[in-house]
Amino acid sequence: MYQTRYHRPGSVAEAAELLSKAEDGRYVAGGHTLIPTMKHRLAGPSDLVDLSRLSELKGISEKGGTVTIGAATTHYEVASSDAVRKAIPALAALAGMIGDPAVRNRGTIGGSLANNDPGADYPAAVLGLGATIHTDKRKIEADDFFTGLFTTALEEGEIIVKVSFPVPKKAAYEKFHSAASRYALTGVFVASAKDGAVRVAVTGAGANGVFRAADIEKALSGKASSDAIDAVSIDPSGLLSDIHGSAEYRANLVKVMAKRAVDAIG
Repeated sequence: MYQTRYHRPGSVAEAAELLSKAEDGRYVAGGHTLIPTMKHRLAGPSDLVDLSRLSELKGISEKGGTVTIGAATTHYEVASSDAVRKAIPALAALAGMIGDPAVRNRGTIGGSLANNDPGADYPAAVLGLGATIHTDKRKIEADDFFTGLFTTALEEGEIIVKVSFPVPKKAAYEKFHSAASRYALTGVFVASAKDGAVRVAVTGAGANGVFRAADIEKALSGKASSDAIDAVSIDPSGLLSDIHGSAEYRANLVKVMAKRAVDAIG
């Protein structure tokens, strides 16, 4: 690893100030992506600003049909939260599928979203539920947040503070994961809003990261049954192809996981 300076700020405002003064600073929360990257000398930030202990970035609440989760809340805390389990059980179940116990006890929802790994689970929930990402500067709707592989609408130095999820009528998440990493080769989050609108978000399969499956949404809007997905054709040209599976393989997985999610909703 390269030499770096470690900072533990006492507030979000102090964290932003520390980063603005750094030559090449990075925020760190759980560190599951950044620290291994540094160990392999693929990154060498001059300063690390730790957000993981900031109380203003922690906590889970439910009010007025919205579940709000602080950015520094761990995957384990989301998975085990009574409030999340009651209001959006699919979100709690998704958090419980992330990595292994070590990852779930250190990794944070804010860190996952800011990193936007193409195989991460949370982006599917955020996009599938139409969540809102709150930063120290503004609010960003889910449809505008994810802009590509490992890229988001976050500006330099901007900090995710919390994420608010509208409580759906029903929702489910299904994924086919890598046996080694438990990242999603393909994961599909299906949510039906209280007004009847259906959103379907796919992670792990897109060449440009998480995306909404518009054709599946259209099929389910007329008939909320997994049989309605049979007639949908998933174009593999926009999907990821790598050592884990071809684009055609992932196209098939999108349909299979979507059908499982719809069946799980019941």
